[in-house]
Amino acid sequence: MNTSETLADLVAAEDVLLFVNAAITATGQREFRSDAVGQRLSLDFLHAYVRVNYRRVYASSLALDINDHNAVRIVLGLLETAGEASAEERRTEGRLIAARLALLPPQRVYRLFGEVRRAGINNRRTRAIMRDWLAARPDLGHDAVKYRGGVKTAARHIHLRCPEGAGPLAEVGAFLFRPGRLPRYEHRLLDAWRRAHYEQGAVAELPFTVAEGFAARHGMKREVFLKRAAPRMTRLERLRTHAVAQRPDVDLTVMPLTRLALYVLSLPFDQRAARRTELTGALRTAARRAAGGHAGSWGRVHAVLDDSFSSSGSGQKRRRPLAVALAGHHLLEALAAPGAYRGLWTSGRGDALLVRPWGPTPLGMRVLDALGPGPGGAAPDRLVIVSDGWDNAPAGLAGEVLRVWRKRLDPGRRTAVVHVNPVYDADGFDVRRLAAGVPTAGIRDAEDLPALVEIARFAEDRTGAAELHAYLDRRVALFLGEKETVS
Repeated sequence: MNTSETLADLVAAEDVLLFVNAAITATGQREFRSDAVGQRLSLDFLHAYVRVNYRRVYASSLALDINDHNAVRIVLGLLETAGEASAEERRTEGRLIAARLALLPPQRVYRLFGEVRRAGINNRRTRAIMRDWLAARPDLGHDAVKYRGGVKTAARHIHLRCPEGAGPLAEVGAFLFRPGRLPRYEHRLLDAWRRAHYEQGAVAELPFTVAEGFAARHGMKREVFLKRAAPRMTRLERLRTHAVAQRPDVDLTVMPLTRLALYVLSLPFDQRAARRTELTGALRTAARRAAGGHAGSWGRVHAVLDDSFSSSGSGQKRRRPLAVALAGHHLLEALAAPGAYRGLWTSGRGDALLVRPWGPTPLGMRVLDALGPGPGGAAPDRLVIVSDGWDNAPAGLAGEVLRVWRKRLDPGRRTAVVHVNPVYDADGFDVRRLAAGVPTAGIRDAEDLPALVEIARFAEDRTGAAELHAYLDRRVALFLGEKETVS
């Protein structure tokens, strides 16, 4: 292979990693140092650039741990530009789209279908994907009540046949397009929605988000409504309405790790301290579940965790970077060998449960501490840095420390160093990096950390596009092998 081909491969690999980092972290929302407009413009450019130049990679990204916002954008981009793909590419893309839609929350899928209709995308493949997704829904009547506008839009777009007469589909059709025609519905939720207009007792039978509107219409007291609705609320709805604090029997350990960390950080310090045993136990249980088969396999692990003021996030993503650091702290403890973990917060605090966004970001000093001997007097096998990368006390020290460490003190790479960054830098079209020789990966949920460490190694090894494409092909094969597919 000549020099120009090698350089082209390296550029392609860099472009792919750039996009994957953005697709994992960016949501088009305001961050601490950039506004929502800048985030959206940056994402618009990246999506267009990668779709046009690396369409295969663009579609394959659906098999990675990207966030839902970018997954929806990729699906819409592929459907809008189906004419630019070959027949074989369209078949693979159809399977990837169907598999990814099966994983997305239904409300996001219905919003996507609305965008598809507004964009005028109405080819046979798109209608087949929408029709098969609707057919796979466990209870279309439930969806019709909870996501009425979305189901109605999708049904119109694919010309869903809802015959008159008896049967579940006939009732859904009457509910959506001929309201008031039937005196009652056989489907429990459809009939509860009908009765809730005049019967207060039927309100509690409805999904929480629908019941809230009827409760307000009937003038129900909030406390009474929440008590009646609690059995039908999702775990997230219970957290959002503070029902967990009122119902100590709720098991926090079933919550996803990062979402649980967000909940913990939303509590006042006195509640965190009073519930220390419960909250710490829940975080550790969730971390062990997230670690899975990797638990205890990472040897000696040291972590530098960013709790500087910028970890407060933004009004749209409140405390998200700090929550990733807190969840990562517990996950890394589970991944490390027993008793071989050491977590260092940039603020110098030693109590992870009481962390708060505060002060500058002295990453360099904490990296120095983390590279030193830990439990047992030995250097770490892995150093993981969870930070937005804005090293400012003093500026640039962390990058210099890591450069000297890698070049002079550890050229044999006995200690693996990786930086995971939960914040997308719109100006740089990537997550901010600490040093050229340190692999950096974007992260949204701490649960994805083991997989992201594997992706980050491509940035360090500079192996080019071939190995990266082979990795993507493996992920696609695994992803499609576990899902129902649509041609």
